[in-house]
Amino acid sequence: MQVGVIKKYRKIVLSAGLLAFAIGTWSFKDDLFQISKNLEVFASLYKEVNVNYVDDINSAEMLKTGADAMLNGLDPYTEFVPESEIEDYKLHYVSTQYGGIGASIFIRDNKVFVSSVFEAYPAQKADVRAGDQIISINDVPLQGKNNDQVSTLLKGSNGTAVKLVVKRDGEANTLTKSVVRDEIKQPNVSYYGMVDGNMGYIKLDKFLENSGDEVASALIALKKNNPTGIILDLRSNGGGILQEAVKILNLFIPQGTEVVVQKGKLKEKSFNYKTMSPAVAPDMPLVVLINNRSASASEIVAGAVQDLDRGVVIGQRSYGKGLVQQTFPLPYNSLVKITIAKYYVPSGRCIQELDYAHRKDDGSVLKFADSLIHEFKTKGGRSVYDGSGIYPDLSIKQERYASVTQVLIGKLFLFDYATKYRDSHPKIGDPKGFSLSDAEYNDFVKYLADKNYTYNTISERTLDALKADATKEKQFDQIQTEYESLKAKLMNSKKNDLQLHKSEIKQALEDEIVSRYYYEKGRFEAGFKYDKELAQAVKTLQDKNLITSILRGDGNYKVIGKPVLAMADKKAAADNKDEK
Repeated sequence: MQVGVIKKYRKIVLSAGLLAFAIGTWSFKDDLFQISKNLEVFASLYKEVNVNYVDDINSAEMLKTGADAMLNGLDPYTEFVPESEIEDYKLHYVSTQYGGIGASIFIRDNKVFVSSVFEAYPAQKADVRAGDQIISINDVPLQGKNNDQVSTLLKGSNGTAVKLVVKRDGEANTLTKSVVRDEIKQPNVSYYGMVDGNMGYIKLDKFLENSGDEVASALIALKKNNPTGIILDLRSNGGGILQEAVKILNLFIPQGTEVVVQKGKLKEKSFNYKTMSPAVAPDMPLVVLINNRSASASEIVAGAVQDLDRGVVIGQRSYGKGLVQQTFPLPYNSLVKITIAKYYVPSGRCIQELDYAHRKDDGSVLKFADSLIHEFKTKGGRSVYDGSGIYPDLSIKQERYASVTQVLIGKLFLFDYATKYRDSHPKIGDPKGFSLSDAEYNDFVKYLADKNYTYNTISERTLDALKADATKEKQFDQIQTEYESLKAKLMNSKKNDLQLHKSEIKQALEDEIVSRYYYEKGRFEAGFKYDKELAQAVKTLQDKNLITSILRGDGNYKVIGKPVLAMADKKAAADNKDEK
């Protein structure tokens, strides 16, 4: 009896297995057929258009356009990179090393100007300055050339000479500079040093090759000063290589701790990342600074620090990119970068904000609904949430420049005045203590007297919208007197904007001026005294009771970034269910 049952069971299992195999094989063959069919259609379409279209076609550009359109339907991070763009791709995503002179440029009125010079590189050694106009490179006139064309002329093999003819304000004749190209490496760590309160500060701009080693070197150097705490600044850091984020976390988190999990559709694309070696500073008080432009690898670091209750996160909610990309080679030295996985920080949450898998009919992408957001717990039991980036433990309102300041920066009036200031002031004091006097600021205001820096304030735009709506509804005649009166008052108020917003304009101008003497390092140090997030980081690290309270989850620190709407909707749904 039992033998019969077993034989019957085996037949059922075997039949079920054969059926599953048949279905799987059929599905696989069907998938291959669809791929083959679509490739054949695409190749035929490409061929017929290329052969028969009435005008000549750049086939490489057409292929790039087609590939971009196809991949844009997935997400912004999956992209095709043709051979012609490989070097730019490597500079952006892999390493910022290249042969050049160490200067950046911009185009204004079809003329090429130096926007900044990198300290200790060839351009600075040859006394090329920000604000210089480059007339020619190796006797090639630059009039009408674009950024890419000028960059190509400046770049070259290490050790080769490049001749620049430059025009400088205050000089009657042009200057000829012979600059020997060198390997230019823009570091991932753009600044590190000690700040107020005996705190170590590290500014990490990107997570490209060697970023982990650079942060380690900075941390070891800072530890020699016996800092009271460490501030890791990831503001406006768009991310980079995931493994570099793991290396950086390893500096602060004990060996063997899981810090991020990568989950892909394919098993071989799924990994659990743990810290692999003893931490350099496992117990040192830590603050991580983030803002709404901190993304990807920055969010892995901030999320792991928060989820493991290792340090305090300060600033604004991060960008919300929880996707992992990998590059794959294609024929003829091209490649494709594909989103292969999502990552999950230690609490188990994925912080991806936009739902690319479920687009609207018009192709637009929505955020994950509050009702789909889930609660997770940090190591110590604090509540955190997925689907919306990393919320800081301590939120600092992000201040934006007033309209007048934005225009002065955008139209390069601050840049030009800094160049003028440098020409008349051979030296300035220490960047941390540099400050424009009232007389110097008034000189800047006089400099603007004949400059066109017109702009519309938010109030003016609101008033213009009111006029448009009232006119459309045929009611403007009734309010025209009041409208004209308000308009006049706003115009009169704008005349005082240079004094009303003196503090922020002065700050931006000081940063620009200091950069002329002390380059990027000086720009950082000049801005420290105005940096509210940095000040809060120092204040927090000095208050051991506050740090303990935050990481323990006392009071308001128990819940971080709670989606209010989602909770309200769930409560309403529960109430409705009870009523039924």
